[in-house]
Amino acid sequence: MVDFKGVHFPKEAILYAVFFYLRYPGSYRELEEIMEERGVDVDHGTLNRWVVKFAPLLAAQAQSRKKPTAESWRMDETYIKVKGKWTYYYRAVDKTGKTLDFMLSERRDKAAARRFFKRAIGTNGVPDRVVIDKSGANLAGLQSVNVILKFTGSCNTIKILQVKYLNNIIEQDHRFIKRITGPMLGFKAFHSAEATLAGIETTHMIRKGQLHANGLTAFQQFAALAA
Repeated sequence: MVDFKGVHFPKEAILYAVFFYLRYPGSYRELEEIMEERGVDVDHGTLNRWVVKFAPLLAAQAQSRKKPTAESWRMDETYIKVKGKWTYYYRAVDKTGKTLDFMLSERRDKAAARRFFKRAIGTNGVPDRVVIDKSGANLAGLQSVNVILKFTGSCNTIKILQVKYLNNIIEQDHRFIKRITGPMLGFKAFHSAEATLAGIETTHMIRKGQLHANGLTAFQQFAALAA
């Protein structure tokens, strides 16, 4: 359950504002105007604090409640601007396009790739195979994970494929994230970028039907994560 104690606005208003910012392209100032039109007088700075505070909490709930995913993965990274510099945004989906995990990193190297794969496995279990690009860092990171799996004897090692056309599905999936982050014109802090991206991924998961809808609208599914 997400705790809303200490906030001076109704929970429903906060969830609506956070969902709207994460789901549709736009700025905080534009959202401020939208909220004002709906009778909620809140400044853009407060809206930013709501997103940074609540988006990662709701994202964690989404990860724990999402439907099972396939054991064949597609992994790739894209670029996100933070404090005027490009950072690396690691993402993985399964063979059907369902979101597995995501991670923002200041570096694109073996250590970052290994950290991402360990995180994704911790959330989704060990895959049967992973398709990656021609990046040597991603290959080295995944090979190091296989070494750990081999010597712990916990399960079979992961089959690694470097086939570009098989990764088209995740390259296309990046576009939704970019469509939302584009109007934001970059992030001012790494932690706010991480929080916002986690929230965007959550609304994207809802859009892809990864949560149990039970007849609920997209916003209702999002709000239910706080319960």
